[in-house]
Amino acid sequence: MKSSTKALTLSLFPGLGHIYFGNMIRGVLYLLSVVGLAFVTVIGLVSNTEEVAILAFMAGIFIYLVSFIDMGVQISKQKKALLAEENPDLQNPNKSAQDSERFYTIVLSFIPGLGHFQIGLMNRGLTLLGAFLGLAVMVIFVTAMSNRGEFMVFMAGLPIIWVYGFFDAVQQVNKKQRGEELVDRTIFEDFDMRREDGKKSKSIATFLSIFPGAGHLYLGLQRRGIQLMAAFLFSIYILDVLRLGIFLFLIPIIWFYSFFDAMQKVSKYGVEKVEDEPIIAYFINHQKWVGIGLVLLGVYYLFMNILLPAFAPMINRLINVDIMYWIQGYFQTALVCVLLIGGGIKLLTGTKPKKEAKGHE
Repeated sequence: MKSSTKALTLSLFPGLGHIYFGNMIRGVLYLLSVVGLAFVTVIGLVSNTEEVAILAFMAGIFIYLVSFIDMGVQISKQKKALLAEENPDLQNPNKSAQDSERFYTIVLSFIPGLGHFQIGLMNRGLTLLGAFLGLAVMVIFVTAMSNRGEFMVFMAGLPIIWVYGFFDAVQQVNKKQRGEELVDRTIFEDFDMRREDGKKSKSIATFLSIFPGAGHLYLGLQRRGIQLMAAFLFSIYILDVLRLGIFLFLIPIIWFYSFFDAMQKVSKYGVEKVEDEPIIAYFINHQKWVGIGLVLLGVYYLFMNILLPAFAPMINRLINVDIMYWIQGYFQTALVCVLLIGGGIKLLTGTKPKKEAKGHE
């Protein structure tokens, strides 16, 4: 019997899984189709025929997914045949109905979660569908807001969710047709049920740490997680709005800090008590200043987006000065300079008491 794990791994490259299963003609056709369309895509990009490149790329993706789904069908058939060999006395009068159910489940699993809906696992399907669409929407939103294509790297999580959802649906439908009871629980509950002590899963926490703050929130570190998540998203927004491209290096710094901080918390979890210490305790103890900052930010947007566009033409007619040009060209830069200088002075003056205290000692 061919190994389904090896077949699954090989099928990540189109056609090889089918060749391993002995379906030589089918595997070669899948392989040549995808490779040929990839070649056409490259030729189209080089020759500046974007329409041809896009069509070839989409066709290649479609054939690749069909190849992957077909591999899942073959694995399912092999497991069913093996079960029939092990239990030859079992006769199934509803063979056609089961084949139809398996077929529709596999086809619907093209979109994560829909295959689970087909067999009645609503909670499990909603978890996969929500994770898949939520990650896609979040990455696209952040990329669009920041006009930075680098964030599209997080799209790498989508194939992981898709592959897991597809083969989990195949596994669940096989269990159902073997007569086993299906329990409709989410993926996270499934992971937690495997742990006898009932603690949080370190694997899930590590995976969620890919997005700043999410791993901390999963471990129950609410204040620390919210601060990291807010710092990451707020930095992207502010740097884009104020056109501070020179400070974009702060975003990967926040990401790496959040990720490795989560790794430290995960390693300590279950070994010692993990305290929910906020990253910046100043905001917790000085909420009034946070409120003042939010008010000033609101006034800034009110002035820049409503008042200034409304009164700029009137001012231009009265004193013949294009105030929009001066404010958009220099005001934002001057404002950032003032904030940086003020922050630097605050830090410098804040160190004096400590030095004086050390001198008295």
